[in-house]
Amino acid sequence: MSTADQMPELDAVQRQALAWVIRLNSGGATSDDAAALALWRKRGPEYEDAFREAVQFWRTFGEATRELVGRNEARAMPPVRSRPVLSRRLLIGGGVAAAASLGGIYVSKHPPLGLWPSIEELAADHRTGKGERRKIEVAKNAVMTLNTQTAVSVRSASATPRVALISGEAAVDVSRDVGAMVIDAAGGRIEAQQASFNVRCVDQSVSVACFTGDVQVEWEGRRAVLAASQQLTYSEESGLTAVAPADAEQATAWQRGLLLVHDWPVDRLVAEINRYRPGRIVIMNSNLGRRMISGTFYLDHLDDFVAQVHGLFGATARTLPGGILLLS
Repeated sequence: MSTADQMPELDAVQRQALAWVIRLNSGGATSDDAAALALWRKRGPEYEDAFREAVQFWRTFGEATRELVGRNEARAMPPVRSRPVLSRRLLIGGGVAAAASLGGIYVSKHPPLGLWPSIEELAADHRTGKGERRKIEVAKNAVMTLNTQTAVSVRSASATPRVALISGEAAVDVSRDVGAMVIDAAGGRIEAQQASFNVRCVDQSVSVACFTGDVQVEWEGRRAVLAASQQLTYSEESGLTAVAPADAEQATAWQRGLLLVHDWPVDRLVAEINRYRPGRIVIMNSNLGRRMISGTFYLDHLDDFVAQVHGLFGATARTLPGGILLLS
């Protein structure tokens, strides 16, 4: 029995939703596609619901989802009007060409391809854009303040709330009137009752810093408990690290509109700035990427960074369409 035989018949909106999901996972999607999808989802609640269902179909059946819309699935979608926005393909071509003209190609650890959200982020219940911060009440007396580029899905809003942190960063406050709040992030589980803490999930690496109360962290069968002023991280690369003292000033700086940097390589700082700044900064010189930098940066004036690296290291900048900035 084929995948299509296992599914109910789809109406026109559902077919369009599946076609959007297929396009976004095709490897050829552009920023125009992302913008057009955003408009399509705003047509009405049935469009938003259909898109979320389509994401679930894709998660379950993957490429076999194509059977549901047929070989000519592109016809199910409204046409995408071209806009003067840098597409993914143009970015790759333009970046490589610019690098070649400068005598070498170097791309930072986070390549400049994340110009629009992933399929999981697009389907989240709450999502912030670049530079945006937003407070949400998951349940009574359970509040999350979402940092830039953060996506959260609410799995339960009952007396024991549970959410999935798909990506990004959030400050969490849970009062005594709420049962244990659970946050799922990158395969791990974070649980707290009457506590305040910060949790960050970027590139499938999770860091948790506890400020008050205590927080339990479970990952890959291992468990640790954080008391106030303690932190840890977990990822496939590092495993579950040992509990260590937390730098509360560093962990909460974003809530005050600041980015505190102490002896970071430039490429790490650029990766963090790219989470807040529209467009993308790309380092074209490996030596520049390894230089160390310290300072306090204001999140609403991040372009000041370019002048600073010019003054400190003599770096030059080249601007491309779409907010792309090449540093060498």
